[in-house]
Amino acid sequence: MIRTLTLTAVAALALAACNKEDKTIVAGPADPMADQLANAAPVELPPSIQAAKTYRCKDNSLVYIDWLSDGTARVKESKTDVGAAPAEGALTGDATSATITLNGKSCKA
Repeated sequence: MIRTLTLTAVAALALAACNKEDKTIVAGPADPMADQLANAAPVELPPSIQAAKTYRCKDNSLVYIDWLSDGTARVKESKTDVGAAPAEGALTGDATSATITLNGKSCKA
């Protein structure tokens, strides 16, 4: 009983100590980039990798190709290489074909 009265007294005292005046919340300064962000052009993401395939050519070399979602490709020296776009006309084929031609070499998936 004494414990209940003590807890009630402490709670009443805590509430009585509260400042009951209205609070005004002030925001920080205006965003200096707001106009630039509102008028910014939409951002276009880079193409994603649609398929990553390994091809073996007739000279027994391996070719790693990442086929991208925009129809282009990246030819890589190894699986961990970043790769680069092949020269115009150097690559024929697509992600769904079983054979490709790269720089005149015929390669199979």
